[in-house]
Amino acid sequence: MAILLGSIADDYTGASDLANTLTKNGLRTIQTVGIPDAAVALPHVDAVVVALKIRSVPVADAVSAAALAHQWLHRHGAKHVLYKICSTFDSTDAGNIGPVTEALSDITEEGIVLVTPAFPETGRTVYFGHLFVNGQPLNESPLKDHPLNPMHDANLVRVMARQSQGAVGLVDLTTVAGGPAAVKARLDSLRMQGFTTAIADATVEHDLETLGAVAVEMGISTGASGLGLGLARALVKSGQVPLHAGTTDGAMRPVGGLAAIIAGSCSSATLEQLEIAERSMPVLRLDSEKLIAASDEIAAALSWAGEHISSGPVAIAASASPETVSMLQSRYGREASGHAIEAATSTIAAELVARGVRRLVVAGGETSGAVVDRLAIPAFLIGPEIAPGVPILRTVGSAQGDMLMALKSGNFGGKDFFATALTMMR
Repeated sequence: MAILLGSIADDYTGASDLANTLTKNGLRTIQTVGIPDAAVALPHVDAVVVALKIRSVPVADAVSAAALAHQWLHRHGAKHVLYKICSTFDSTDAGNIGPVTEALSDITEEGIVLVTPAFPETGRTVYFGHLFVNGQPLNESPLKDHPLNPMHDANLVRVMARQSQGAVGLVDLTTVAGGPAAVKARLDSLRMQGFTTAIADATVEHDLETLGAVAVEMGISTGASGLGLGLARALVKSGQVPLHAGTTDGAMRPVGGLAAIIAGSCSSATLEQLEIAERSMPVLRLDSEKLIAASDEIAAALSWAGEHISSGPVAIAASASPETVSMLQSRYGREASGHAIEAATSTIAAELVARGVRRLVVAGGETSGAVVDRLAIPAFLIGPEIAPGVPILRTVGSAQGDMLMALKSGNFGGKDFFATALTMMR
């Protein structure tokens, strides 16, 4: 299998978001969970998105995992590798966006790396290096209070500099508007001045096309799915890959069995989606403190599911308000509370699959990662889009047999996302 475009995604929902974007823009794409085992038969594709869980792990672990993934992608023909990050630049001052970007730059001897989390389709834009969410500066938006990586500074040049060894420059919107030649000239100038990374402005899709046309000629770039859009369109426009209509072959073959939703996200979007779901299906809200205290909350949840799931889809949620999350983190610690909830939701998901669930929607990036790891799913084919950034996924090489899944970042999807996802999976 020889591929044109590779990507290293820092979490699983972000990986499916990118895979969805690449597919929509003409690339046959598969999402793998970690570096694929040689025994897993992968179809012929144009792009591979390697999903890792490196957003919130220690820097050394993130760098090591990303380097191994890059090695695999390069060995399988990838001429460009996109380090896919969250469109809200979720990270701490210690990383991991800066350290991983610099490590990959060292491997490719790139000299300077173009970086942008812009994705206007989902309301993320960058102007003079500042990240906006639906027109609000990131640090004033509802997304600033991520439970693991709160983001209280919208100035990405400043954020990136705090977690990088090298200097961080800016490719401003006026330069981007000048087209690929102007962007290349700016990057060359910054490189000559000793800058090692450059945040790039983008407010509309055309900006992403310009940045993609520049980045595709380099070995590495860092960005959200918006940059993936630019890279995919550049490859199609160059004639390196023909435009492929539709999604990966076979992704939507019917799958029988039961259906369920597992939610661990505490975003306002997911909380509202759960309220809407309660109008059409049974929803069980778990007591997060009991989960952390290792009570019989899991057994009770499975008993409840057994009483309802034969009649239709059910939803089980460990989602809580930001105030509750803050209280739990103060009482039990951020890492301990998060790990306990991830372990509980993944255990419940695995038990439901063992009892016949074959259509599964998971809300929350950390929750999705925990569930996919618990189910040991090697890869996914990419199906149609449920909402911007969220496709239907079909498992490849899973011990549980064929399943249809959706991995939703907490902030993604409309109010009726859960019902829409389950309807499309029928």
